[in-house]
Amino acid sequence: MSRKARAVDIPAIGELDRRGGQLSLQLARALKNAIHKGELKSGDLLPSTRVLAKALSLARGTVLEAFEQLVAEGFLESRHGSGTRVAYAPESPAPMVKTSRSAPLPLSAQAQAFARVGEQLKTLAPKPFAVSVPVGDTAPGDVWRRLGNRIRARGAGAPSGYADPQGARALREAICEYVRKSRSVRCTPDEVIITSGNQHGLYLTLQILLEAGDSLWMEEPGYPGATSLFETMFRDRTMVKVAVDDEGLDVELGKKLAPHARAAFVTPSHQYPLGMPLSMSRRAALLEWAQANQAWIIEDDYDSEMRYAGHPFPALQGLGPENVIYLGTFSKILFPSLRLGYAVVPKQLVSAFCGARILMDRQPPGADQHVLASFISEGHLDRHLRKMRGVYAEKRRVLMAAVEQYISPDVAWLQPCDQGMHMVLWLRPGLDDHQVVGQAMQAGISVRAVSHMFTPGRQRSGILLGLGGYGDEEIARAVQRLNEVLCSSPSG
Repeated sequence: MSRKARAVDIPAIGELDRRGGQLSLQLARALKNAIHKGELKSGDLLPSTRVLAKALSLARGTVLEAFEQLVAEGFLESRHGSGTRVAYAPESPAPMVKTSRSAPLPLSAQAQAFARVGEQLKTLAPKPFAVSVPVGDTAPGDVWRRLGNRIRARGAGAPSGYADPQGARALREAICEYVRKSRSVRCTPDEVIITSGNQHGLYLTLQILLEAGDSLWMEEPGYPGATSLFETMFRDRTMVKVAVDDEGLDVELGKKLAPHARAAFVTPSHQYPLGMPLSMSRRAALLEWAQANQAWIIEDDYDSEMRYAGHPFPALQGLGPENVIYLGTFSKILFPSLRLGYAVVPKQLVSAFCGARILMDRQPPGADQHVLASFISEGHLDRHLRKMRGVYAEKRRVLMAAVEQYISPDVAWLQPCDQGMHMVLWLRPGLDDHQVVGQAMQAGISVRAVSHMFTPGRQRSGILLGLGGYGDEEIARAVQRLNEVLCSSPSG
């Protein structure tokens, strides 16, 4: 049985001139005004004449007379048992105040920088090769829904008041056990901070670790979410781009460029965007530099779960927990809308993280934390990851075979990589990857450009191909369309 439609709130009718008389005419005029301004829309159910009369301190007959006038003019319609509704409202409400046309207000440099980030990192349309689109076969929907229904209905998962800014204890315990077993991370639940994802964790970390004038090593090419964050929010600090090679971050180069940097941001398990892990010798060198210089290492354990050959290296944090802030997220391995991640921090930083968290958004949302804690502790996450690895390994194989079949190596070629949820397709010299991105979008393909992840003057042209979300035949057809785009793109 459908519910009865709820009447709209009484519109802003304004003060009626009680001395001027003709109150019904004044009320009718005020209601027409509300319709023309868009405050009342076609189909809106008005309050009953009794309710409106009481609210405006009018006789009910006065309101009835106004309604009857508006029904006669076609603005309202009244049906027995259904109440009175707005019958007509203009599609484009009249402006409340007419103003002369003027130039738009100038934007600050900060606003312009954020606008560029918004364009660069906006969510891709859900089409083939969009990075981080979950594969339907691996979605944890049914299990997650059952846990959610059970936990949100009662106990700790039910809505409540303010909670610990560090996050729910149950989830911190579950994460602590999970990263200990899967990533060799050394921590206690008291050293885990629940975040709203990696980006949130990185922002908190940079706010806490760096002061004006400090410098930080950043991988080149590097994750644009990190570089853009630094460029927009930390302009009084220096970002030093350190090149990566087949072994990951070039530590010796970093020491030459900025030997006394305060911190280094790295993706050692799966370098973003290229995919190689940081070699053991480079890990040792990075930790040695950090310990000798009392510097911090910010470890983004990006895509560490998705390795398709051999065993992944253990987390860098396990080798030097006193110097490492370890960031992880569940957005990509479960679903992006979850917005739950974590930071594992040395004990001396816990209070600082809690203080920064309180000032930013007080605490993470409660119910999903308890659902996720049960999802991990009851073994669902381990089973989910095993399934994901199998599905993504197959998607990777299909993509590589399609690129080999349909795209000439003279036009584009894949970066070798044995883990992760995306691959880099390098483009031949002269192809503008940003132009290719626009043309690919018109062809029904969602890709991201790589060149802006480099320092100007050192760019390489390439695009990111996400592995998730689409069937084998769709991937093959999308690669064929991408080849058409590449072959039709003008050379620079």
